[in-house]
Amino acid sequence: MSFKNLLTNLTFWVLTAITAGALLGHYNPEQAVKMDLLGKGFISIVKLFINPIIFLTITLGIIGMGDLKKVGKVGAKAILYFEIVTTLALIVGIIVANVIQPGQGVVTASLQKGDISAYASKVQDFSWLKFFLDNLTLQVLLFSLVLGTVLSKYSGKDQIIYWLNFISKYVFRALHLVMLLAPIGAFGGMAFTIGKYGIHTLLPLAKLMGTVYATMAIFIFGVLGLILQTYKISLWSFLKYIREELLIVLGTSSSEAGLPSLMEKLERMGCSKPIVGLVVPAGYSFNLDGTTIYLSMATIFLAQVFNVHLTIGQILSLIGILMVTSKGAAGVTGSGFVVLASTLTAIKVIPLEGLALLLGVDRFMSEARAITNFIGNGVATIWLANNEKEFDRSKMTYAFNRVHETENIITDNLTDVTQQKKDS
Repeated sequence: MSFKNLLTNLTFWVLTAITAGALLGHYNPEQAVKMDLLGKGFISIVKLFINPIIFLTITLGIIGMGDLKKVGKVGAKAILYFEIVTTLALIVGIIVANVIQPGQGVVTASLQKGDISAYASKVQDFSWLKFFLDNLTLQVLLFSLVLGTVLSKYSGKDQIIYWLNFISKYVFRALHLVMLLAPIGAFGGMAFTIGKYGIHTLLPLAKLMGTVYATMAIFIFGVLGLILQTYKISLWSFLKYIREELLIVLGTSSSEAGLPSLMEKLERMGCSKPIVGLVVPAGYSFNLDGTTIYLSMATIFLAQVFNVHLTIGQILSLIGILMVTSKGAAGVTGSGFVVLASTLTAIKVIPLEGLALLLGVDRFMSEARAITNFIGNGVATIWLANNEKEFDRSKMTYAFNRVHETENIITDNLTDVTQQKKDS
């Protein structure tokens, strides 16, 4: 890659921003903490695009699909896939935590503890009704399914399709321009994390950190890699294809930051619009592989810290409880800790105050959770698209072979804007 191309490559700037944020956080933590506004601001802007894109993608997809029975079939198959894969994630997390035992030898008195009362108090507030009412993404998903179904039977749908496609074109164009701010968001998110918590907080729980990251890697390259191999698709090629989104998720610690762009790239690489529209939004709430692994490992870790020996029956109960509680992680503020607190409360054998041990390092593990969730939903969409024969392999080959061109968003958009001015 030439120097000129490097300077217009989004991946280069995001990676540079992450490095700069980490350095600022380490050497000037007081100033770095203030950069949180940049990270949160970028995520807030991207969030504005999530629901419109879900609405447009699903509505247009269902109208185009026509066969409503197929929509129901895909939805049922997606839910079954989510349950199987998240259960595998749970089992992998529990096995690795029991083999490595990251909680053994941890001296609780030497660790920096925090106030968990805010998280513990929210446990009683959680309900599935509240989860649905607070989860706008699920509401938009349901509304889009109903509207798409109604419009698919409407005789004058061609005019509606025209306008929806017209709006969709400009929504994605606006999203491309917003993604130019990704380096600023990544810089702010990383600077805040290092500045607030500091590298020194990692040392006492370094074994847990290493175990969590290693387990996520095992799950991604083992389980998810094998899932894609069933259709002879290279996981590594897919990761290379979405690497700029992965860096954005890494820098901001939020899978939401890359969600709209992921949907566009999945469609560009050959997944049909209806499959992308159905699977990605539903997976965002119900296919949280990384969160599931973290919750299982954190629970086992705390049991080891407090020398609580869980029986086979208790471990099976833990799996059952986490299969339910982990599904609500996307709809709760401070989701990881609230869900973990509710799990510990349900098991009733591990002290709830053990959560305080994790406060200092949770932010550093949130990157691993977000990235694993993000990749997991991409893999789910690709697998289901292939399974439903709604996948164009020629598009995938083209996208993978020209992946470098998808990263030059800055050059592409400046060219688009210049061309629009000439046309006008």
